[in-house]
Amino acid sequence: MSSDDDSTPQGNAAYNRLLDALREGQLNPGDRLRETELAARFGVSRTPVREAIRQLEADGIVTHVPRQGASIRTLDYAEVMDLYEMRAVLEGTAARLAARAASGIEIEELFDMNQTLKGTGIAADAFVLNRQFHAAILDAAKNRFLSRSITSLQKALMILGPTTLTEPDRAEKAVVEHFGVLDAIKSRDGELAEAAMRAHIEAAQRVRVRALRAQPLYDGDLL
Repeated sequence: MSSDDDSTPQGNAAYNRLLDALREGQLNPGDRLRETELAARFGVSRTPVREAIRQLEADGIVTHVPRQGASIRTLDYAEVMDLYEMRAVLEGTAARLAARAASGIEIEELFDMNQTLKGTGIAADAFVLNRQFHAAILDAAKNRFLSRSITSLQKALMILGPTTLTEPDRAEKAVVEHFGVLDAIKSRDGELAEAAMRAHIEAAQRVRVRALRAQPLYDGDLL
């Protein structure tokens, strides 16, 4: 979360709970955020909920709709493509930096994490493990400014809904792609690591695009 001078512990807690609800699919694009209902749900007053919604708006996750109030944003097709393009750039850079800066222990841990991901058969577990894997590569890159940029991007990606790992065979293919990234990192080949990570993100993008085109409301321009 971006640090605001007027943020409060209750506001931060409400913000994190809303992010969790979005990440877990309990909130979806177009859903209204009613302060009274959320305050009752979280057991707090409307003030921290209002603060949390304001922060989500600053993150680009929430928008105000006339006569409706605050709602989770709906991304159009161009925005989805832009998000994945930036994700490929940023996470590709993270892989390249990790090839240079990751310790031997960090690389071993990454291999272990991906092996664990290979063995899971539950979509929810795969989502958590996959997120931890990508976060670990970012940690291994050891660049705080890159970390902040990717964290901001990941919040916007939450609007897209469930992970592409829920698609048939995607988790299995992702594990293979991960090992390709890790082999390059272990060999200290930054260029290859970056290329492998970009290919991995682009594969996820293709799955996402197919899912979007299958939606009834998709008309080639809007989702």
